[in-house]
Amino acid sequence: MPRGKTIDTHAHILSEETMRLIGREAPSIAPKLTPIDAGFAVLEVAGVPYRPFPRGGWDLDTRLADMDAAGIDVQVLSNTPQTFLYDVDPSLNTTLAALQNDQIARTVVTYPDRFMGLATLPMQAPEAAAEELYRAMHGLGLAGAQIGSNVRGRNLDDPALEPLWETADALAAVVMIHPTQVAGQDRLRSYYLNNLIGNPLDSTIAAASLVFGGVVSRYPAIRFLLVHGGGFVPYQFGRWIHGWRVRPEPQVNLKESPEAALKSLWFDSILHAREPLEYLVASAGASRVVLGSDYPYDMGTLDCVRQVRALSISEADKEQILSRGPLALIGGGITQGTA
Repeated sequence: MPRGKTIDTHAHILSEETMRLIGREAPSIAPKLTPIDAGFAVLEVAGVPYRPFPRGGWDLDTRLADMDAAGIDVQVLSNTPQTFLYDVDPSLNTTLAALQNDQIARTVVTYPDRFMGLATLPMQAPEAAAEELYRAMHGLGLAGAQIGSNVRGRNLDDPALEPLWETADALAAVVMIHPTQVAGQDRLRSYYLNNLIGNPLDSTIAAASLVFGGVVSRYPAIRFLLVHGGGFVPYQFGRWIHGWRVRPEPQVNLKESPEAALKSLWFDSILHAREPLEYLVASAGASRVVLGSDYPYDMGTLDCVRQVRALSISEADKEQILSRGPLALIGGGITQGTA
């Protein structure tokens, strides 16, 4: 069967121009790069270092070469989690989010055949987040937003976020949930467990909050995308459904089985092994799994296209994951706009 363009739904960017503009608005937060070697640097945001930050995170030539080598035709760009900035003054982050979104949109406009985009939002200010989502989709042509898995420790079913969900539903937005400020960090300090376990754990908490809080059911037009294969969600479908049946607590805000809400969620392909990815496709369905790389981070993979093509599934399902599904997810959320 003919192959469509491969579309990587999960890729982060922080250009040097974006860093400069953030620094002009907020010098104390200004992202800084300290070279390690030709391919890596230390990225520091608000004084907090992340290492190693690969060159493709800020350098478009490197990014495009990596995409070509990996067989990725299109990336969906989102900001780096380091620049969610939910801890800063809400009005300041409203400005910084808009600045980042303008830069992502300009990259998409400059390379329309290679990139699509998602916004970042000032989640500590839900009304402003809703307004920025509307601007990003209608004014900039972005497909929706990437948001953190919690907002300064508040779960995503927090009533304060209702204005955002109402707007996202009206726009049929893509909302990609990315782990941040993960739970249990006091027990995850060794062995890189804050990422190996903490990131999928916090994605799972976010998904459970959205499902059992009734957000997914109340706002069915929002397309929620869970990264890193959905954390632990795909492997606990049955437990959640059973728990809702036998316990009163899961029924407080959800008056029907969570099964329908769970089946509406989307998942990226980043699981790093054939067996769990095949299980994800079998349990969620190929129509709900989309290609992802987590570029440029070390817990991502540029082997993502090859991994999907190596699965023991039909060629039609592979094409669904690599091309048709991402286009349905992301392309369907793009409205008119220019940068």
